[in-house]
Amino acid sequence: MSVVGKKLGSSMASQGATSGEPEAAAASPATPTSAGSSAGTITPDYVLQLNKIADDYLCTPDANIYEIDFTRFKIRDLESGAVLFEIAKPSVSDITQSASESKGSVVEAAAAAAGTSEAGSEEPTAAAVAASSAPTTEDVEETFEPNAGRYVRYQFTPQFLKLKTVGATVEFTVGSKSVKNFRMIERHFFKDRLLKTFDFEFGYCIPFSKNTCEHIYEFPTIPPDLGKC
Repeated sequence: MSVVGKKLGSSMASQGATSGEPEAAAASPATPTSAGSSAGTITPDYVLQLNKIADDYLCTPDANIYEIDFTRFKIRDLESGAVLFEIAKPSVSDITQSASESKGSVVEAAAAAAGTSEAGSEEPTAAAVAASSAPTTEDVEETFEPNAGRYVRYQFTPQFLKLKTVGATVEFTVGSKSVKNFRMIERHFFKDRLLKTFDFEFGYCIPFSKNTCEHIYEFPTIPPDLGKC
């Protein structure tokens, strides 16, 4: 299923002395806390009041009861159409297949080396040793990083800040439960200074579905003092 993200709203931080502070609220300004802290249930209102970058994830991987898994991410310049960044997460089957093929190649090399070794030699060849240490499917599964799918790291040149509008395409899968009112809130900071907030709604996602959505970002005007940092 392909959908177009509905932007609920966006706000740009002022450039005055109070830049980076959330709008006035009854409670005191929220302070980012790590998962499992006394913050309690993480709500959209709580996220919208964050006034600095969080020190850690706001929830643990176990909180993902809908089994939402982001599998692809792409950024493109809408004016030129140029793809600026694209990355896809390999599936478990791809990883295990690659490991199996690698193991098979090493075993074949070991067999070939054994066939050409001197008769009666009991010392293992280098290829045989490599074959014995080839990773198994269980080894591959154990090397998975719990937070590997929770972030994307990329680096752009200063020219990226001069773009006006970009499109960010995300692909994600959903588990056995349907997802209603799936919402994504982004708070973009630079050195604890809030630049802009994006608030998108994905809508309804059926169980066991693969979904693709492109969100349109209108870049804020970067103050000269920040552009030189």
